[in-house]
Amino acid sequence: MRFLLDMPVSALLLDVLQAHGHEGVHAFRIGRDRAPDDELLEIARRESRVVITADLDFPRLMALSLADGPGLILFRGGNYSDSEMCDLLSRVLRKVPPETLERSICVVDKKRIRVTRLPLTHKP
Repeated sequence: MRFLLDMPVSALLLDVLQAHGHEGVHAFRIGRDRAPDDELLEIARRESRVVITADLDFPRLMALSLADGPGLILFRGGNYSDSEMCDLLSRVLRKVPPETLERSICVVDKKRIRVTRLPLTHKP
């Protein structure tokens, strides 16, 4: 599986991805450190990458677009050390199947993992 790491997350997560047999790029390393969120989503969609971020704007953008991808892993619930973030990502990769990650928003905090399938729709 392929991933795109947003600026709020450490590039050390690339090591976790590799240890789990995945490939990733960090926005900084591809010259997109100042790219708007919608541009990063388009890159991820075009390159079939799951976005990893701590930026709360991503779920809102995905809800507005009614997109069924790319998948998103969102770290919530405060500031995490690099070590904590690496441990949480490893837990996600062990517990959530790749086919689910590719088409879901996966919200992660210190206590739980919540998965919401895409596209996000308003239910009356």
